[in-house]
Amino acid sequence: MRKAVCPGSFDPVTNGHLDVFARAADQFDHVTVAVLINSTKSGLFSIEERVDMLRECTAKHSNIVVDTFHGLLADYCSEHDIKAIVKGLRAVSDFDYELQMAQMNSTLGVDTFFVATNPEFSFLSSSLIKEVAKFNGDVSGLVPEVVQTALVKKFTAQA
Repeated sequence: MRKAVCPGSFDPVTNGHLDVFARAADQFDHVTVAVLINSTKSGLFSIEERVDMLRECTAKHSNIVVDTFHGLLADYCSEHDIKAIVKGLRAVSDFDYELQMAQMNSTLGVDTFFVATNPEFSFLSSSLIKEVAKFNGDVSGLVPEVVQTALVKKFTAQA
């Protein structure tokens, strides 16, 4: 069985992320969307909220599961017999950073596959989505409906 992981913080998940997950699901038998637990960073959404949204957004793909991890991604891959990491690339600046990570992960026994982001989503980032939503900007079409609803709720509660 060909297994891959799509790692990230996904705070929140965007339609660009979902596009990468779906494309990975077409190429691999089993795809894990793995949410990084980083205790030194506080996100807008809790890990549990992110996992719940991701599960709802990926439910139509029978070969995608959502999990969490902390520490080295290569260790997570080894523990789960995952041989491939799938990462979406939006721009050359992403490549510079991701290439270093891919080379390090390769020395730790895991190959990385880069997927060029769909041009429709090439400008998207979770940070940009949060910034626009914070000021009541329209992010419909850029994030799944469940995420848009959660953003409105989160920022309304903070106001």
